[in-house]
Amino acid sequence: MTLNPMCEMVETAQGVPLTVTGVAQCKIMKVFILDADTADELLGTASEQFLGKSVKEIKMTILQTLEGHLRAILGTLTVEEVYKDRDQFAALVREVAAPDVGRMGIEILSFTIKDVYDDVQYLQSLGKAQTASVKRDADAGVAEANRDAGIREAECEKSAMDVKYSTDTKIEDNARMYKLQKANFDQEINTAKAESQLAYELQAAKIRQRIRNEEIQIDIVERRKQIEIETQEINRKDCELNATVKLPAEAESYRVQAIAEGKRTQTVESARAEAERIKKIGSAEAYAIEQVGKAEAERMRMKANVYKMYGDAAIMNIVLESLPKIAAEVAAPLAKTEEIVLIGGNDQTTGDVTRLVGQLPPAINALTGVDLSKVLGKIPGAKA
Repeated sequence: MTLNPMCEMVETAQGVPLTVTGVAQCKIMKVFILDADTADELLGTASEQFLGKSVKEIKMTILQTLEGHLRAILGTLTVEEVYKDRDQFAALVREVAAPDVGRMGIEILSFTIKDVYDDVQYLQSLGKAQTASVKRDADAGVAEANRDAGIREAECEKSAMDVKYSTDTKIEDNARMYKLQKANFDQEINTAKAESQLAYELQAAKIRQRIRNEEIQIDIVERRKQIEIETQEINRKDCELNATVKLPAEAESYRVQAIAEGKRTQTVESARAEAERIKKIGSAEAYAIEQVGKAEAERMRMKANVYKMYGDAAIMNIVLESLPKIAAEVAAPLAKTEEIVLIGGNDQTTGDVTRLVGQLPPAINALTGVDLSKVLGKIPGAKA
């Protein structure tokens, strides 16, 4: 008979649920050799166990037995032991299951592991030690309890209830331990996650800081390049300004300065010539005035000598020459008079004229300093 035992979602010693399929070749034994001298006829035992049952029922019985042992052995091994050494695992299952199926008159000719897989991706993440540790410790007691329960149930149905109660107690205790350990592991996981998050944030902050430093360095380089460009632009504009403004301005300034210098020289020379002309004119005028003054002084000196020589006669001459002028000045207001009316008799008019004439000598004396009465007294034949 070819049997295909299959254990779905069976937890290993680590608590990882695995699905294992195998292939078993079995046959009904006729003789079971206990030792060299003893043989046990097992065909009768097989007949006793399976008489009246169909082949399907026989296969089902053997298959359940194999799957029970496969499940029990799977609970004692780790995932790595099952997955990496399938031959040893298959040999162990055959070794453990052979006595039980042998008591039913069945012989296991061969047993191999066909496939091993899981639905929790454990085989793909063997490096995740936390998950393996949590599930291993949590379900180890459950697997051991199930194994002990199965063995005790097969060995002694009588103590099934006691074993069940004991097993339930162990299960509850293991469940409690599982919950406690799970809580501890959850705390460790949360702590690790928090530390990982903090480390991530710290690393992200460091990376952002490095990026910011690089950006600052880039800005510094850009600003330096900008400063160099602006410096070159300033030099270019300075050269352009020098070529288009400064040099023409200097040339214009030199031209204007040269023109101004020429005009200044011309003005200075003109001023010098004008000054020389004025100086010569002044010298000539001064000489002329000097000569006129000298002539006038000589005339006055000669006139004084004449006055000195002739004495009173000269003075009289001066007075007589001045009288017409004095009379003209005295009569000047009367020249504007259109009509003079004399009121009174003839005697009074004559007296007024006489009095007016008598007042002339004091007036002349006051104006010229010459006593007209004395001068007239000196004239021969004149009366004062």
